[in-house]
Amino acid sequence: METDSSPTSRVRFRLAGGLSARLGLVVLVVMLAACLGSLPWTLGSPDDSATARYNAGEPAEARIAPFWAPGHSEGDPSFALGSDHLGRSVFVRALTGGGISLGIGLAAAFLSVGIGTLYGAVAGYAGGLADSVMMRVVDVLYGLPYILLVVLLAVASDALVDEYITRSKARTAWVVRNADSVVPGAPWDLARGRFEAWLSENPSERAVLDAAALEAVPPRRVTAGTRTAMDVGTLLLAIGGVSWLTMARVIRGQVLSLRSRPFVEAARAAGAGPGRIFVRHLLPNLVGPIVVYVTLTVPQAILQESFLSFLGIGVKPPLPSWGNLAADGLSEVNPYRSNWWLVVVPSVLLGVTLLSLNFVGEALREAFDPRRAERGSDGGRP
Repeated sequence: METDSSPTSRVRFRLAGGLSARLGLVVLVVMLAACLGSLPWTLGSPDDSATARYNAGEPAEARIAPFWAPGHSEGDPSFALGSDHLGRSVFVRALTGGGISLGIGLAAAFLSVGIGTLYGAVAGYAGGLADSVMMRVVDVLYGLPYILLVVLLAVASDALVDEYITRSKARTAWVVRNADSVVPGAPWDLARGRFEAWLSENPSERAVLDAAALEAVPPRRVTAGTRTAMDVGTLLLAIGGVSWLTMARVIRGQVLSLRSRPFVEAARAAGAGPGRIFVRHLLPNLVGPIVVYVTLTVPQAILQESFLSFLGIGVKPPLPSWGNLAADGLSEVNPYRSNWWLVVVPSVLLGVTLLSLNFVGEALREAFDPRRAERGSDGGRP
């Protein structure tokens, strides 16, 4: 009887046949369900209070060890994973941080896949000069330090958000234009540096100008939740915006090999446009490389978000992520009293998640590798 060697069958075979792949898939499903599924609960407010559940705590219950750990004293409140320096539950904050880290990682991965697929497909299908120019752009971006580029984009995006909210540049420009009308005799026509020096020498005039500028150009009213969403969005764009280079090269190579195939030529002869050819004929043949690349990009994006949050330029407190939870817990590990759970819990959760993603990714890479199709169809024998 002929064995089915389709990619779907090979995926089932790899995930069902390997212990590491099965274990990784189970851990990954549990982690996604627990962290992402609990976000509505952890981000909500207990007892109709204004404080979110992940940020709620009693200072009197600070730095209490988990109830099962040796450092837990009888009579202390029972915390599954201990409490932090503000008495907040590490378990609730770890769930919230996992949801944020996994959500940013998945969204950034799909963003980079979308950009890379579209960019590589356009370059490969267009060919000629357009292909050369587009791939030289990719080569230039490849030459830049990757993590430094992510950090610079994250910092620049954060600065743009601050400027959008505070409107400080617009207020400064208003002061320069209207200084003479607000404070008669103000040397508004001086160069910027000399005008700033004049303001520093005349604090009373500066106060009048600042008050008038604040009234004329007030800062935008942004709630804490909106600001947090903007910070997360800029971090997502910073990570996803530089992770598509490898994907673009892979898709370009695949499209170059597919565009001369008979079925593409037949579709072109039938009058199909480039968009229809890509969606109906090229994209189905690119599913394998796309799936494999997603398995590579998701753990990379999660690790980058955690790294940036660990440095303090990613997800900002009080919103937790595994990265800033580990950064906060690092200072609690000392020779006098080591509150180890504050750094161990987020670090272990991050490590287990990345390991599970790598196990599942390896199984998918083997399943979609045409050279290993025969191994998948004959029971895994070399």
